[in-house]
Parts: sequence; C-alpha cells; structure tokens
Amino acid sequence: MDQEMLSKQLDQLLQNTYIETLAYFSVAVLALVLFLALFEWVTRYRAWDQIRQGNVAVAMAVGGKIFGICNIFRFAMQNRAGSLYDSFIWAGFGFLLLLAAYFIFEFLTPVFKVDEQLEKGNQAVGLVSLAISVALSYVIGASIR
Repeated sequence: MDQEMLSKQLDQLLQNTYIETLAYFSVAVLALVLFLALFEWVTRYRAWDQIRQGNVAVAMAVGGKIFGICNIFRFAMQNRAGSLYDSFIWAGFGFLLLLAAYFIFEFLTPVFKVDEQLEKGNQAVGLVSLAISVALSYVIGASIR
C-alpha cells in the first residue's frame, strides 16, 4: 500500500467524529505524559515522589502544569490548526513556551529558588506556580491558529 493511499484512508477514518475524538484524545494523553516527563527532568525535585509524600505545593504546581498543557491542546484542537499532526506541532510549541515560562518564573524570583521552595512545601509558591501555568496557557492558546 503506498503512502498516498494510506493517507487517504486515514483522512477517511478521521471523518468519523468518534474516531477523530479518539485520535485527538490519544495524542493529547501521550503528549501530556511526555511533557510531564520533560518537566520532571528539568526540576530539581522528583514531583511524583513529593506528591506521594503529601507535598501540596508540588501537587499544585504539577496540577497547574497539567491544566496548562491540556488547555494548550484544547486551543490547538479547537482551532483545528490544519490536521492532527499540525495540532500536535502547535501544542508542542505551546508546551515549549510553557516550559520557558517555568524558567522565567525561576529567574524573576532571585530572592529564592522556586524548586527549593516547592520541595519544602511552600504552598504560596505552589499556588503562584499553578496560576502562572494556567494563565499563560490561555495566552499561548489564544495565539494558536
């Protein structure tokens, strides 16, 4: 089966709303797992270990990241940036901007280290981290075409 025929068959499958929804959902969940793993890699603490230990500050920060990532995907899907592939590219770009925001937040707080405060359970820092992720996901998402 050649590439063009396979592409046409895939396009036909995606004409079905249920199949299309399943495809977008599957890609979003896989990307969410990937993007959370990347966040885990850049932070100084192990988020899931901290959450297991009851660290609410880290849970709020991670919750904000989850909401932010999914919200960016929502905008990419809603605006149908072309195809499933295009939506994933836009969502990936949006994630990179959200990741940049994480580093900017760390840079803009020179009096303390965000990661250290989260690891210590500082809920105020966790709440601000959550708010930044959520708020910026709306700004990033609004720019997706």
